[in-house]
Amino acid sequence: MQRKTDIKMSLNAASQYYIGIDGGGTKTALCAASLNDALPRYSKTSGSSWREYGISGVAQLLKDAVDSLMEAKPDQIGGIVMGLPGYGESEEGDCALEREIQNTFAPIPVYITNDVEAGWAGSLALEAGINVVAGTGSIAFGKDSYGKTVRCGGWSALFGDEGSCYWIGRKVMELFSKQFDGRIPKDELYSIVRRELDLKNDTSFIDLMHNEYLVKRKQAASLQLLAEKAALAGSPSAKALYSEAVRELLLLATAVRSQLVFNENTWKVSYSGGLFKAEELVLMQFTREIEKSGGMVCSPRFEPVEGAVLLAFQHFYSDGLDEIQKILRKEKLNQ
Repeated sequence: MQRKTDIKMSLNAASQYYIGIDGGGTKTALCAASLNDALPRYSKTSGSSWREYGISGVAQLLKDAVDSLMEAKPDQIGGIVMGLPGYGESEEGDCALEREIQNTFAPIPVYITNDVEAGWAGSLALEAGINVVAGTGSIAFGKDSYGKTVRCGGWSALFGDEGSCYWIGRKVMELFSKQFDGRIPKDELYSIVRRELDLKNDTSFIDLMHNEYLVKRKQAASLQLLAEKAALAGSPSAKALYSEAVRELLLLATAVRSQLVFNENTWKVSYSGGLFKAEELVLMQFTREIEKSGGMVCSPRFEPVEGAVLLAFQHFYSDGLDEIQKILRKEKLNQ
């Protein structure tokens, strides 16, 4: 028989809110959910990369965002999971970030992880499998039937992020300059870039890239949209670029797969990030190749911020996991 004190604690846990945070370099999403509230609370704030904004700056940004979301009522919060960019990449930085956030949010319990785990938790609803992210950057995360986790990619914009929008953006710069020089034949990519960027002359491309695009990863990543236009218009160089990007994303998935053990004969792969919106050029190719390798591509079930909420329930109130998934599914149907 359950003791009265246990029943009281369980009822209190059920009435509290559990918060998921999906951090990013340019924006951060928050979601607070409770079993006693049919409508989860959502909000957004600016980027939460400690490398870019500093550890104390990120901690205060998140505190302000949580206070605003919950109307400054910390007693209603049962726990917070923060998926933050850059976490797990620096032992010294991780320790300092943990210490600052724990001090800032005390006595609220907080679990910190990399934002890629929140993406996995949302896309696969905590089920065993692999999530491949191709947005501004690229990374993959997997968890197998025995709880082992593996992360792959996401090293650096300078020597990584292969297959991402940023990586494609840099390749667009390379292809345009080579086509201008005559090192490779001009095709639709050359004319589309020239037109869309309103270049008065081709060499003005250099100043434009240095002054406006290379200084901001998101801006450089936006050049991927020009590559997409060029590929759909028939550009051989742009088509080849997307095929190369898909190969890089497949390397992420298969590298994770090789280090995990799944009970099912078919291993699940989900995806997130803006590049997969290019369905004909990316998602269809990616799906076809994963299936050839014995995998099964699954559409994302929840957003990364909702994945962080699921992780929050898993860590702080696992008895409520099934019910909160029902609430989140109903919310998606109503959107």
